[in-house]
Amino acid sequence: MKGANKYMRDETMKRPAWDEYFMEITQLVARRSTCLRRHVGAVLVKDKNILTTGYNGAPSGVAHCLEVGCLRERLSVLPGERHELCRGLHAEQNAIIQAAKHGTNINGATLYCTTMPCIICSKMLINAGIRRIVYQQGYPDTLSEQMIEDAGIEMVKFGENEARERVGE
Repeated sequence: MKGANKYMRDETMKRPAWDEYFMEITQLVARRSTCLRRHVGAVLVKDKNILTTGYNGAPSGVAHCLEVGCLRERLSVLPGERHELCRGLHAEQNAIIQAAKHGTNINGATLYCTTMPCIICSKMLINAGIRRIVYQQGYPDTLSEQMIEDAGIEMVKFGENEARERVGE
């Protein structure tokens, strides 16, 4: 038992801050993506509990881009444009849909996402009552940023600012 106590007190074993913890889970969720262009993961969290997860891909029961190819690529559609020309749902949309499907209240939750939400997802997140968004990579959609700001939702680009939710808080 003494060895276990020493191991637990080892300074190299540091617990991650909450934002880091949930972002790591979000990266794992993104690995389920079936999109050929971008793998995105989303996790909705409330009171330090995971409510739902989502990744980008085709709807359940429909062929994935991995199987039939990417329409956006064939049409040379740029990121952030013509969202309707895609077989897939975005990770944020799938996380919201999972909450609705299972009767989970996400009002007041935090969204952790590997990529900043697009305008379509941002409008959904605003109406769903999301209060904080932590994202890892930017996305070329200035209208999305503006609407999130106008809605009073806190935006945190992970890695630029020190994580606010520290271990033990």
